[in-house]
Amino acid sequence: MHIKYKKVLTAAMGFMLIWVGSAKAESTFNDLQYSKWAVDGIEYMAQRGTVAGYGNKKFQPQTSVTRGQAITFLVRELYPDQLQKPVKNMKYVDVPATHPFYREIAIAEQNGLAGGFPDGTFRPNTPISRAETAAFLTRAYPLEQGSQHANWKDTDKHWASAPIQIMSSNGLVGGYVDGTYRPDRKVTRAEYAVFMARVIRFEREIAIQAKDWDKLISYMTVSEQVGQMLMPDIRQWNGNATTTLNEGLKNRIQNHNLGGLILFEKNIVDAQQLATLTHHIQNQSGDIPLFLGIDQEGGVVRRIPGGTNLPGQMALGATKDPALAEQAGQLTGEELKALGIQVNFAPVLDINSNPDNPIIGIRSFGSSADLVTRLGIPLMKGLQQSGVIAGVKHFPGHGDTAVDSHLGLPVLNHTREQLDAVELAPFRAAIEHGVDMIMTAHIAFPTIDKEQVISRKDGTQVPIPATLSRKVLTGLLREELNYQGLIISDAFTMKGIADHFGEAEAVQRAAAAGVDIILMPQDVTTAHQALIDAVNSGQLSKERVHDSVKRILTIKSKYNLFEPSPSLPQKLRELKDIIGSKGHLEIERTIAERAVTVLAGKDGKSVDTIRTGDRVMIVASDAGQAEQLERQLKQSRGNVSIQTETFILNSNNMKSIIQALNKTDYVLLASYQFRNVGSEVRWNEFQQLINGMNERKLRYTLLSLGNPYEMLHVENVRSALAVYGKQEPNTLAAIQVLLGQLEAKGKIPIELESSEQ
Repeated sequence: MHIKYKKVLTAAMGFMLIWVGSAKAESTFNDLQYSKWAVDGIEYMAQRGTVAGYGNKKFQPQTSVTRGQAITFLVRELYPDQLQKPVKNMKYVDVPATHPFYREIAIAEQNGLAGGFPDGTFRPNTPISRAETAAFLTRAYPLEQGSQHANWKDTDKHWASAPIQIMSSNGLVGGYVDGTYRPDRKVTRAEYAVFMARVIRFEREIAIQAKDWDKLISYMTVSEQVGQMLMPDIRQWNGNATTTLNEGLKNRIQNHNLGGLILFEKNIVDAQQLATLTHHIQNQSGDIPLFLGIDQEGGVVRRIPGGTNLPGQMALGATKDPALAEQAGQLTGEELKALGIQVNFAPVLDINSNPDNPIIGIRSFGSSADLVTRLGIPLMKGLQQSGVIAGVKHFPGHGDTAVDSHLGLPVLNHTREQLDAVELAPFRAAIEHGVDMIMTAHIAFPTIDKEQVISRKDGTQVPIPATLSRKVLTGLLREELNYQGLIISDAFTMKGIADHFGEAEAVQRAAAAGVDIILMPQDVTTAHQALIDAVNSGQLSKERVHDSVKRILTIKSKYNLFEPSPSLPQKLRELKDIIGSKGHLEIERTIAERAVTVLAGKDGKSVDTIRTGDRVMIVASDAGQAEQLERQLKQSRGNVSIQTETFILNSNNMKSIIQALNKTDYVLLASYQFRNVGSEVRWNEFQQLINGMNERKLRYTLLSLGNPYEMLHVENVRSALAVYGKQEPNTLAAIQVLLGQLEAKGKIPIELESSEQ
């Protein structure tokens, strides 16, 4: 077992073993300057609510601790629930009801924590000795004989020799340079706090080594327990992007006992910086490591800097290849793990059956439950094989909505039979194949839960979203589908939650409904306190919190988060062989090439190609897309001699674009629809161009870079390709098809009524 202690010499206690922990939050007391060796222990116990000062931030560390104070500290730690209950009459003649520690001493007596003297006294105001301290602590905690040699010259015949030996043999107390323990020496408040801190940390370490999560939870405060249920974002502090470990981040982790964090692009500069940041963040976590999560779906939702970001899930859907999906998951997991990330909020198991879905679209594998299941499960397994938790999303299903839950509260009115056959099918399969984390959707499902609440936004009645619904999360997911893993909410900053529920109410409702981890609370302090208040008031049962924390600790252990981490230099050395490696990029290229799909063409199989000597006109919705296509066309043309000209499609230059058709041989018309409803795109302008090209009998290709629903909005298209993303691998594969260097073999993974597929 590895216990983090170092040996220091102190004037008060001889040689002491001091726990070496993580950096602490801001000091609670201002009179510890002469007791620096004890600061960590004092602060630790103060943060646990066990020790207190005398006002004005004074702790008086050098004052002797009395028997009454010593017992009070133990009772606060061990029996906090009993402090509000009636106590039996005190049997000790020197502890009147007016004594400040009357209640605590009575509780200690009831629980056999401490005894009095033969004359019927307790002597609460008598300073406690080092021997009594050892006796109190070994009585309070289930310590056993340890392996360290401890043989003090002055303890063999002492009445407390046994407890002193137990404490010493576990490295929890030290003696003096002359080989003595000095059992009858008085103990200061600083010393006693250090002794208690050391024992508690030792017992927690024992529990962690034994994977005894019930025992560990018993040593966790309410603040620590509910902190494990929070996973905020850390995008900025003091107006600046958080890319290094700053004081704000340190305080956030320590003050709220956080169980995890989610990282975004604002936190990322490059791979070396990200690996350094995650390493330093984990060093702040104390004895319970953090979940560090990220959205790395590939395609349009990607975070890995300079890595293999993959063409996206719908591109995989077009390949129809489960083996490629598993490889995609595995390489993504390998890169995330190298960067210090253990949780990936992927794959998306939503079935994009609604062409007007403004937020899922190409993030989905496709529009059929069978396809999403056949590819989603292998991708999930690939992540798991790499040692990364797959957080599948968004339960019970976000695919058939026309409202973005980032912006509003969608309602899905499917029958239960339809939900079973479509939306729930991939999640049921994921559960059967051992998924460890499922993310909830901020979507209402009246078929499952008809409850409505008063919106704080406008006072109207709104349906309860799945994230806050006990019927959905506990009734359906836990009990009916028999899911035993972690339930994590979608972001609490999204308007589907944020608009209609106050932060405190939403957090409390989610936890009561069955959410184990609250993702991205708007205000982590408010969320943390809301959970503490709910536990203390009985609104949220301790058993309910215990269940969540135990699941969290179990999954952290399953993915080896409690194991020692490699050194930072070692991590940085290994990055170059993993991030964007040749093998990973080869898989990225293969997916992109096999995904290219003919939406319209000769016999539905081939599109118009670019010939040598062509004057090629590139028309795109923005300059970045046009420049990328032009650059890749020039780089890939080989022996094909071409001229290029680019145009940005908008209502102001339609006349110029139409006129330019008379001086061109080939048109590459790129469309991109994502994060908006398909009907809102300026399809009339696309249709004008298509009509103009058809009239002139020009060769052309309509290149779909986003949701591939163009054929539902335009007509008479002679040549069209879909690549399911505007990333470099996707567009390069399209260019190669247009140059005749590659055959388009992808199969459309969605229902497209106007398509010839």
